[in-house]
Order: sequence, then C-alpha cells, then structure tokens
Amino acid sequence: MSDATTPRPGEPVRGSTTGRPLMAALDLLGRRWTLRLLWELRDGPIGPRAVLGRCVGLSSSVLYRRLRELEEAGLAAREGEGSYALTGLGRELSEAIAPLNQWSQKWARR
Repeated sequence: MSDATTPRPGEPVRGSTTGRPLMAALDLLGRRWTLRLLWELRDGPIGPRAVLGRCVGLSSSVLYRRLRELEEAGLAAREGEGSYALTGLGRELSEAIAPLNQWSQKWARR
C-alpha cells in the first residue's frame, strides 16, 4: 500500500488485508508526523506556519499531505482562515490517546 492512500476501515492497509478498523487506525497514526500533528491540534485551531515553527524537521509537503490525510479520515478540518482544528472524532481520538501520554510521563520519571 502506498503512502499516498489514506487508510480507511474496511479496506486493506499496510500490514493487513483484513480491513479491521484498528489496523487502519494504526496505519494512519503510525505515519511520520501524524501523532505530532494531532498533538499540535489538541488545544484548538492552528495555522500551518505555526505548526511548521513548532515541528523542526517537518517539511511543508509532508505537513500538507498529513493534514489532507487527517481531513480525509475525518479527524481534522480546515477552518475559515486556513487554520486546522480537530473534528469531534479527532477530539475523541485525542482523549483516547491521553492515557498513553500519562503512561509516558510515568515512564520518563522511572
């Protein structure tokens, strides 16, 4: 499966031909910079330039590819002034991965 295709539940994804929703989610979230973009969007709308300023090493082409994938997946939406924000589904995902952030904080203190 090429990186150009946004993973979708019910369709084959990298590493799985079953179409299981979890496998599609893991494919999407495992793409370089995707989790970081979700992290940057968690507190509200943000413009692409601000994201690039916060994410050293992220190219604009990859940024826009990932934002497009997040839009196609229904997790982010473009707002009026060109900024991006999480959708309701994206906010639910952010809440779902919050325990992983809490675990990582414990791990860091170890």
